[in-house]
Amino acid sequence: MPRTIWSGAISFGLVTIPIHVVSATENHSIQFHQYHLEDMGRVRVRKVCDLEDREVAQSEIGKGYEYAKDQIVAISDAELQDLPLPTAKAIEIQAFVPLESIDPIRIAEGYYLVPDGQVAAKPYKLLRQALERSSKVAIAKYAWSGRERLGLLRLRDDAIVLHAMRWPDEVRDPAAVDPPHETVSEEEIEGALALMESMSRDGLEGPEFEDAYTDALAKIIESKREDKPLPEAPEPEQPGKVLDLMAALTESVQQAKASRGEDADVHEMPKKKTAKKTPAKKTAAKKTTKKTPARRSRSA
Repeated sequence: MPRTIWSGAISFGLVTIPIHVVSATENHSIQFHQYHLEDMGRVRVRKVCDLEDREVAQSEIGKGYEYAKDQIVAISDAELQDLPLPTAKAIEIQAFVPLESIDPIRIAEGYYLVPDGQVAAKPYKLLRQALERSSKVAIAKYAWSGRERLGLLRLRDDAIVLHAMRWPDEVRDPAAVDPPHETVSEEEIEGALALMESMSRDGLEGPEFEDAYTDALAKIIESKREDKPLPEAPEPEQPGKVLDLMAALTESVQQAKASRGEDADVHEMPKKKTAKKTPAKKTAAKKTTKKTPARRSRSA
């Protein structure tokens, strides 16, 4: 069982479910420390008091708020836990909404909510089954680490997962990145859809979805440890200039199908429509021009 991050309760109307929170994810990336390259001595960060100019122990360190230049207000962890706030010790469910109604950019890291003891087992299962039958997610408020946050409760198999959520004012307006205002044709959109179809999968299984970076880094560390030549890095493909978007889409579909062992000609890309030429208006013949007799039909 992963270590407990927070203990409290889920408040569901008048129903209280004692729970403790554990992380739902784990980090498998290779971690580095800092070393003095001359003698490979470990470089560490030391905490020094500005006034006394000496290193202080962790037991001497606490939180504080700079109210003014000459006034610091100390806040203890116990005081943070006893905030005059109902969400300080409970995850209070505020509403139930469809998951599709929530912008994914507001959803952050996830945690498993674990029932705390036998007394929590039945109300925990009640909430889990109610969420499953309603096909909705719960939106809650809770306070951790000195701030109140919104949370999203959803199901993952038999467990209830809490996702931290960002407040609306924490998400930047997309206009800040100045999206392009170019126009694309219907044929180009259909070509992009054909490419998406050729790249569609039923799940995220396969070597494309594995962590190649960590594997490559492990090979470098092993080669250096054994004093062997470093593995050669593949030459990066230089992206070419897209002169004809439809041609690029067509080639991309063929490459995607070939990489999956499929016939690249199963679905043809939509052909680019060409504008029909409008016949020129007939100009009045000059008086000096002789009229050409009409040809007789062969059946005459």
